Amino acid sequence: MNEQNYIIKDIMPAFLLHYATDKALIERGFAGNLPSVAKRARLAAFDLEWIEALSRLEGDSRLTTSADRLDAFLFRHKLRQEEIFRRREAEKFEEMIPLLPFATDLITLTEDRRRRRDSNPKEAASRLTVASKTIASLMRNLTQAQVRSTVANRASETVTALSASVKEWRDFYHSYDPVFTWWTEIPYQKLESDLAQYAEFLRHDIAGAENKDIIIGDPLGRDALVEEIKLHLVPYSPEELLAIGEREQAWCHEELIKASREMGYGDDWRAALEKVKEGYVDPGEQPRLVRELAEEAIRYVRHNDLVTVSPLCEESWRVAMMGAEEQKVSPFFLGGEVIKVSFPTQEMSHDFKLMSLRGNNRNFARATVQHELIPGHHLQMFSEMRHRPYRRMFNTPFWVEGWTLHWEMLLWELGFGVTPEDKIGMLFWRLHRCARVVFSLGFHLGTMTAEECVRLLVEDVGHEPENAAAEVRRSFGGRYSALYQCAYLIGGLQVHQLYQEVVESGAMTPCEFNDAFLRENQMPIAVLRNHFLKNEAFDNIAGVGSDQSTQ
Repeated sequence: MNEQNYIIKDIMPAFLLHYATDKALIERGFAGNLPSVAKRARLAAFDLEWIEALSRLEGDSRLTTSADRLDAFLFRHKLRQEEIFRRREAEKFEEMIPLLPFATDLITLTEDRRRRRDSNPKEAASRLTVASKTIASLMRNLTQAQVRSTVANRASETVTALSASVKEWRDFYHSYDPVFTWWTEIPYQKLESDLAQYAEFLRHDIAGAENKDIIIGDPLGRDALVEEIKLHLVPYSPEELLAIGEREQAWCHEELIKASREMGYGDDWRAALEKVKEGYVDPGEQPRLVRELAEEAIRYVRHNDLVTVSPLCEESWRVAMMGAEEQKVSPFFLGGEVIKVSFPTQEMSHDFKLMSLRGNNRNFARATVQHELIPGHHLQMFSEMRHRPYRRMFNTPFWVEGWTLHWEMLLWELGFGVTPEDKIGMLFWRLHRCARVVFSLGFHLGTMTAEECVRLLVEDVGHEPENAAAEVRRSFGGRYSALYQCAYLIGGLQVHQLYQEVVESGAMTPCEFNDAFLRENQMPIAVLRNHFLKNEAFDNIAGVGSDQSTQ
C-alpha cells in the first residue's frame, strides 16, 4: 500500500464532499424523481450559496494547487449543468401540464409530509377526490390527435411515479392515524385505481404503445442536443459526430472483410459473423466461460505491463445471471464489481433462447468480459472509490465508457485478437459502438424512428432481431442520457488519442498513463487533456478533444 495515495492536501476535496453530502440530504427531503417546483427552487438557491462560497475561496487566493484549480473549474461547470437540467425539467413538465393538471397538488401533498407539516385529513380527502374527477374528465376528452406520443408516454411514466409517491404518503399515516384513515381511505383507494388506469390510458391509447415492449423514447431535438454536447465539452456538432460514427463504421466493415477472408468466407463478412455466432457454450457453462475469459484478460494486461491490477481488485469481482425480463432491456453483459451475464433461461421461447445464445457466444463474450471487468468497468470503479472519489460528481459517459473503448482500441492494436474469430468478436462490438452514435443521434435529431434504429443494428451490425430491439429499448427507455450511447465511441477516440500523444512522446509509459487516468477520476476528456498536458487554462476549454481515426 502506498500511503501517499491517501494523503490529499488540497482544499477542494473537503469542500466538494460537503456540497455533495448536503445536496443529497436536501434531495431526500423531496418526492423522488417527480417534477417538483419546490425541489427545483430549493436546489437553485442551494447551488447559488455554494458558487458564492467558491468565489470567496478564490477571492482569498486559497486555491493554490493545480488540483484545487482544476476542481474549482469542474465545480463551476457542474453547477452550470445543474441549472440547465433544472430548466429542461421545468420545460418538460410544462409540456405535460395539460395531461397532468392534478400533479402539482398531489406532489405538494406528499412533500408536505416529508417536510414535517401537519396533515389535514379532510382537506387531503378533497384533493384526492378532485384528482380522481380530473382524471375521469381527461380520459373522456383526450384524443391521440391532441398530444405528441412522446409527451403522453412521459406523462404516463410520471403518473406511475406519482402513484408510488402518493402510496408512500398514505402508508405513513394509515397504520396509526384513525382520523386520517376515516377521511382518506376511500378517496385514496379510488385514486390509486384511477392513476393506474390513467397511466395505461396515456401509454396505450394516447401514446399508441400497444404493449409494454413498444419503444417510444423522448427525443431531445437538435437545439437541446447541441446544448448537451457542449455541456460535455465535446467540440463537434451532431452532424459531425454522425460523420465520425459513419467513418468508423466503414473501417469496421473493411476489417470484418479481412477477417472473413481468413475464415474462408471471402468478402461475405455477414456469413463469417453468423459462423462465429454459433460458437456458444452449453446451458450451465456460461459462468465458467466468463471466469476463463476474465482470467485471460487479466493475465494479458499484467504480462504486457499495461495497467496496475491490485490483487484485491482481481479477487473481488463476482458473477450474477440476468433473468428473462431484464434481458429484454439488457441483452448483453453488464459489469462492474458484479458482471451480470445474459444467457437463456428455461422460461424463454425457443427462438428467444437461440438469439440469446447467439448474441452472447464465446467470441462476443471474450470482448465483453474485458470491457465489463478488467481492464474495464470493474477496475475503473475499483479505482474511482479509492482515488479522488469526490470527483464522481463530475460524471460523464465520455469518461466512463471512453475508458472501456480506449481498451478495445488498444487491445486491437496490440493483437489481443489472435484468430479471425477473435477479431470478428472484437469488431462486432466496435461496429456496435459506431452504430450507437448513428442511431442515438439520429433518434434525438428526429431523423430516425425507433424501428429504423432496430433495423440498422440488424442489417449493418448483425444483431439478432430481439437483441437489437432490446438495445434500442435500453437506449431510449429513460435510464440513459441522450449522449450516453454516442459517448462509447467518441469518448474512446478522445481517450485513445490522448494516450497515443502522451505515450508516443515518451512522457509516460502505457501503464503510467492508464494508472494516471484512473487516479484522476471523472471529468470531461477535454479537461483531462489540459490537465495531462499541464495546461491550466481551463476556462478557455471549448471541448478541445479529438478526431482520432482508426484508419
